[in-house]
Amino acid sequence: MRLPAFPFTFVFVYLHVMNQKHSTLLAFALLVLAAALYRIVPGRPYGFDPMIAMAIFGGAVISNKKWAFALPLAAMLLSDALFEGLTRAGITNMPGLYDGQWLNYILLGGLSFFGIFMKQINLRRIAVAALSAPLVYFLLSNTGTWMFHGGFQRPISFNGWLMALTDGLPFLKWSMASSLFFSVLFFGCWYLLPRHQEQAKAQHA
Repeated sequence: MRLPAFPFTFVFVYLHVMNQKHSTLLAFALLVLAAALYRIVPGRPYGFDPMIAMAIFGGAVISNKKWAFALPLAAMLLSDALFEGLTRAGITNMPGLYDGQWLNYILLGGLSFFGIFMKQINLRRIAVAALSAPLVYFLLSNTGTWMFHGGFQRPISFNGWLMALTDGLPFLKWSMASSLFFSVLFFGCWYLLPRHQEQAKAQHA
């Protein structure tokens, strides 16, 4: 599986090089676009996408929290719209609009709190958030699907709930792997690029 590091690294290079307000907004727009386009790539393991990591990263580093919540939701909305358009065009069979979709948006937005409550950004806290957030999303999303008779419409019983959780297990491993990978990518760029720029300025001074 090819990992799409370059589009996201480009966005963070742009974000740290440019210091104008409108450039920062453009950089986040590019990040949203790159994430949305990656999510519709054919052959991608379902669950392996940057949305959860974007929620954690946005909550941790964006001071204006409305933008922190908007970052992953905008990427999700754009990719869902693209999925729907491709489905209607007969290119794919993965619809972007479906019953119960609102729950995914609520849960994804809520995962931003993992970043907001990260009072100190360090490797251990990033790893804990990157592994905990997809697990919470897995439990709540599959429980919600079960409660609202979505998915395979498992019976409303304890065994039915366990069946609903089992249905989502194939997605969980990729969700945790992608959350960890993209969190390292996002926070790594955020941490390293300013220092690289300082070194470059010092060499040219």
